[in-house]
Amino acid sequence: MAMSRILAVVTNQATYGTNPHRTGLWIGELVHFHARVRQAGFEVDLVSPEGGPAPLDPRSTKWSDKAVREYMRDRAFMSSLDHTSKAADIDPARYAAIFYTGGHGVMWDFPSNTALQQAAREIYENGGVVSSVCHGACGLLNIKLSDGSLLVDGRTVTGFSTAEERVAMVKKRVPFLLEDELRKRGAHYVGNTIPMTPFATADGRLVTGQNPYSTKAVTAKIIEALHHL
Repeated sequence: MAMSRILAVVTNQATYGTNPHRTGLWIGELVHFHARVRQAGFEVDLVSPEGGPAPLDPRSTKWSDKAVREYMRDRAFMSSLDHTSKAADIDPARYAAIFYTGGHGVMWDFPSNTALQQAAREIYENGGVVSSVCHGACGLLNIKLSDGSLLVDGRTVTGFSTAEERVAMVKKRVPFLLEDELRKRGAHYVGNTIPMTPFATADGRLVTGQNPYSTKAVTAKIIEALHHL
């Protein structure tokens, strides 16, 4: 597979559902992925369920590191976050991989978006990589392959754990528990026993990272999987 473009998926959801408490994209998860895959020679296009602006989780900008601060000073990059493509408008045939970023906002707009599910299915069935980090695994929950089976059924995956929802003190705000929902769909959920520490796993061309601190680890596995295509 000679394609060198990756689709990075970001949320349009700025609050915890109807609760006014603010959330959105956890920007570090996009930045660390973006920086490393660009370094490896891949181009990244941003897509969201509805297109347009991707709100940023205020906590993620507050707890930023040098790379995040540099990206946030990059006007072209920040403009791209305000003008994401709509999932229904993209051509999956152009992409070698899809990467679902996290932040709690995705729990509301990733699982039910059929255009994203279709894009991921096409990329996967074309021999590409499907990947996520943290709550981005919400985007994997309902992807069905052409034979009607769920992508995650029988596969080893990770994502933000129930213990980590407790640590983040938002367990009562979330619409579901990601770890439980992955298991309900037949996935073999694995993760680090110590919350908020790096962990990533690859099951063939399905690559997942557990939490924001896992972005570099999962990106390394994504690049490795892409080099084997």
